[in-house]
Amino acid sequence: MAVAMENDCGRGKEMAGFLIKNHLEQLQSIILSPDPRIHYPLHVDFAELMDENPPLAHLIFSQPTEYLPLFDESTIWAQKVIFEDYKQMENASVKAYVHVRINVCGSPLEYPETFPSIGRVRVKHRGILLTLKGTVIRSGAIKMIEGETIFECRVCKHRFKVYPEVETRNSISRPTFCPSQSCESTRFQIVEDKKTCHDYQEIKIQESTQVLGVGAIPRSIPAILKDDLVDIVKAGDDVIVTGVLTAKWSSDMKDVRCDLEPVLIANYVRRMNEVKSDIDIPDNIIMQFKQFWSDFEDTPLKGRNAILRAICPQVFGLFTVKLAVALTLIGGVQHIDASGTKVRGESHLLLVGDPGTGKSQFLKFAAKLSNRSVITTGLGSTSAGLTVTAVKDGGEWVLEAGALVLADGGLCCIDEFDSMKEHDRATIHEAMEQQTISVAKAGLVTTLSTRTIVFGATNPKGQYDPDQPLSVNTTLSGPLLSRFDIVLVLLDTKNPQWDEVVSSHILSEAEQSKGSNDESLPDIWSLTMLRRYIHFVKGYFRPILTKEAEKVISSYYQLQRRSATHNAARTTVRMLESLIRLAQAHARLMFRNEVTRLDAIAAILCIESSMTTSAIVDSVGNALHSNFTDNPDHEYAKQERLILDKLSCIDDFPDINIDER
Repeated sequence: MAVAMENDCGRGKEMAGFLIKNHLEQLQSIILSPDPRIHYPLHVDFAELMDENPPLAHLIFSQPTEYLPLFDESTIWAQKVIFEDYKQMENASVKAYVHVRINVCGSPLEYPETFPSIGRVRVKHRGILLTLKGTVIRSGAIKMIEGETIFECRVCKHRFKVYPEVETRNSISRPTFCPSQSCESTRFQIVEDKKTCHDYQEIKIQESTQVLGVGAIPRSIPAILKDDLVDIVKAGDDVIVTGVLTAKWSSDMKDVRCDLEPVLIANYVRRMNEVKSDIDIPDNIIMQFKQFWSDFEDTPLKGRNAILRAICPQVFGLFTVKLAVALTLIGGVQHIDASGTKVRGESHLLLVGDPGTGKSQFLKFAAKLSNRSVITTGLGSTSAGLTVTAVKDGGEWVLEAGALVLADGGLCCIDEFDSMKEHDRATIHEAMEQQTISVAKAGLVTTLSTRTIVFGATNPKGQYDPDQPLSVNTTLSGPLLSRFDIVLVLLDTKNPQWDEVVSSHILSEAEQSKGSNDESLPDIWSLTMLRRYIHFVKGYFRPILTKEAEKVISSYYQLQRRSATHNAARTTVRMLESLIRLAQAHARLMFRNEVTRLDAIAAILCIESSMTTSAIVDSVGNALHSNFTDNPDHEYAKQERLILDKLSCIDDFPDINIDER
């Protein structure tokens, strides 16, 4: 025992020396902090520790339960060593509650054996420093638990610490013998003034659905957060948790078998919401984007179409749908007025179409493009599954996040939208417009944020009747339809020429022919490049409307309000907001910081595609048969003249040449 204590003392000095050498600034800020009762984190990179002291790094990895508490104690020794320099300063003191947090990012511990998916956690991982990645689906209430307790032997007065055991639900068992070698007493008393308490929170993390194989059910594992780690994550956050795997007995319920459940005692938690490793955009990629647009300075729409062609390339044509998907994913700029009222920046898209028109393909591809996405189908979705569920956990009610909350800041795809029950559909009204979900369940009253893009796909009810309004054809209510910025109708009209072109495209895909009639424009735009582009333009540009764009949007909105007898559900004030959002999204797509007349007219063309009855532009036709034109800039000039003429505001733009039509 004496040899073990000597070894521990030597290791502790090594750790203190490492902290003084490499983390002096953190130690200084902890010493100068005013409150001695707060728990302070001290972040250590495992890669740095491995370079400096490999044997010590190996001990922390292989025996974390022994050496992590020793590392915490070494922070006190390190503080005492450097405290002499700060004695004279106000509030300077040696803090007793400092916890070393090990960050394994960039170290060899990121290989699969010590960084498995949650579903692959086994007994062999017990007792080592383990790192797991997933999404927080439940965050429990913050409780207070009793920490280490100091007992005193009544015979020899020897004092020793006893730690709570996770296996027995943090209870402290009374010692049975005195650890002092010279004493055989079995009588002890608790030293009352030496009791410590800790903040305690249980969260549940579930493995990300993106990394699962087909047919695999996402597994989850509870994690225990203590002291400074509590309340730093909430339901829906993507996290990386480093800690020690142990087990605890499941709660003793009647007629339920009592099992040992795996649980991760967290040492370090890192939120991944801000850090998306897949969307790191180097400077040379940004230069590539700028170069691309400088090449297409004279024909900007041809450059735009090159980007759109890379969206869902396995589906032929469907130019309008691809443009709508791009504008929806990019979105507009959120507006907050002086009173704090928010107007959402996210757009919503609904695809209404006959079977076999490629709706689900677009949903799946859009989910790949978004840095955070949840895909669900209408038939398997209830209001609780989409919003939030109240579940009973160990005698108390907690909230478990649903699809819309998990997709906060990303994309929620709902396929087979029509097969959802009416009252389940009604629950997403608030989530789509106000971007919050208000919950009052089981005594829990709260509001959760759902800043998410909703992308729905639905079949029409029976044969689509163009003479009937959209709400009759889709059995969706008017309030719900008005929340979608774009509603595209894809009708299978059995056009012989179109069928011939599509069949030849599908057959050539099957033959995997490398030859292509187009230039190699889409080759630049791989899936990763497209993700980076969308992420970059969303964060970099905040477009502002020009007077020209305002005039065009205002004239179009007034015209639609005058002729809105047949499709009243779509022509509300929300439509004006949709036009502004889509015009801003188009400006971002075109790599610009101002919304021009071109963006306003592109937004009108998108809205027109969803107006099946009150269309002012007859040339658009069925969105299913909209193909990429050879000369989009020339085609746009014709459409611009036609729209401005119908809006009776062509005289306001003298730069347009009125040629023979």
